[in-house]
Amino acid sequence: MEEKLFFYYTNDLHSHFENWPAIIGHFEAEKAIRKKNGQSYWLVDIGDHVDLSHPISEALKGKANVELLNRSGFNVATIGNNEGITLDYDQLYHLYDHAEFQLLCANLESMKEPDPLWLQHTTQLISDKGTKIGVIGLTAPFNAIYNLVGWNISPPLEVLDRYIPKLAAENDIVVLLSHLGIHDDEEIAKRYNDIDVIIGGHTHHLFRDGEEVSGTLLTAAGKHGKYIGEVILTWDQNRKELTKKEAYATSVENFPSHPGTEELLANFNQQANEVLDKPVTHLNTNLEFGWFKETPIMTKFVDTLREWTDADCAMLNAGVLLDRFDKGNVTYGDIHRICPHPMNPCVVKLTGSELIEVVRVALSKQFMELKLKGFGFRGEVIGRMVFSGMEVKTTKGPDGHERVSEVTMDGKQIEPDKEYYVATVDTFTLGRLLPEVARSEYKKFYMPEFIRDLLTHTLKYKF
Repeated sequence: MEEKLFFYYTNDLHSHFENWPAIIGHFEAEKAIRKKNGQSYWLVDIGDHVDLSHPISEALKGKANVELLNRSGFNVATIGNNEGITLDYDQLYHLYDHAEFQLLCANLESMKEPDPLWLQHTTQLISDKGTKIGVIGLTAPFNAIYNLVGWNISPPLEVLDRYIPKLAAENDIVVLLSHLGIHDDEEIAKRYNDIDVIIGGHTHHLFRDGEEVSGTLLTAAGKHGKYIGEVILTWDQNRKELTKKEAYATSVENFPSHPGTEELLANFNQQANEVLDKPVTHLNTNLEFGWFKETPIMTKFVDTLREWTDADCAMLNAGVLLDRFDKGNVTYGDIHRICPHPMNPCVVKLTGSELIEVVRVALSKQFMELKLKGFGFRGEVIGRMVFSGMEVKTTKGPDGHERVSEVTMDGKQIEPDKEYYVATVDTFTLGRLLPEVARSEYKKFYMPEFIRDLLTHTLKYKF
């Protein structure tokens, strides 16, 4: 006798609540079909549901996200780096206190006190016909930042070595909820034959029909709730084996919206407005912005970054400001709207020659016009890099492109072999945007403040 088991999942929503009513509208329809047919199903989230770039998540510190999962009947979830390192320690420690679903993350632990009661490593799901499914959750190991907040992340492979043999022995099927990214998922599939399915996220990859690697089914549904994921497993009760594994990612574009979810989001939006609509300061004049020019607000903003971190110099891209500040009262909601990025200040150590190369790349047309998505940046383009504590002279070549001709500090040439402390944002320590910054062996992150906290300071005390 064969039994079909259904998993419906979301990953990397990043608080794109505009898609949530359609997601839940579809899930409700699917749940009704499964109930009618007597089939077992589970709703799962793979992390980064919370993103503090959205006013609701910022104002309510992720609690609204948890309530949305509760109201929608989710059964299991894991955390992503946006829950893990953009909330401060206490906010994460209590984030899931009232969760009505199981939160699995086998490689997360508190460095300050006993782990929160909601934190589980694995769980066992049992179908109506008695099929046992062992589930484990893992999140990306950004320990350089997690440790600053008060958490530790164990290496994923070490954790899997510890748990997978036991999960395989005690269950018919093993499922990994992975907020590790596509490359880690592929490596895990090659190493662990006992894992039947990896439901993935973090790198925002999309597998419309799943992907099989060494017999393990990999699946992921992109980002921002534009797609939902579905996994269908067929278990043969007599032969005690999986006879079929299917995975699909489907666009939510034509799904019916769920009215109750729309109403709940409207209520959360009202609550967020009440929290954020509090004056922070008063401006006597408009403060203009420009992604490709150095404005007074950006100049003083970068000065604040250098002073805050006590660095030799600082650099920040003008694309972090999404609008101008109008004359009159400025609320925290205004600051959040104009600078929504969950990015932290940081300091790296660079040699003079590395610093000059970073400046050269940062002022290139290609870099300034890059439409960056991710790494904490929630704007449109990177924009012009603005500097503090050093003077950068440029010239225009025959092609009209700007080129760096001289970089000085306190009127003196940058010394190629001398080391300098350079303040910027953690975005540039990730990926390959500025390789010299990413490769720096010295990185000091400032937690839990975001750059908008420094912007608030700038507006209050420099204008």
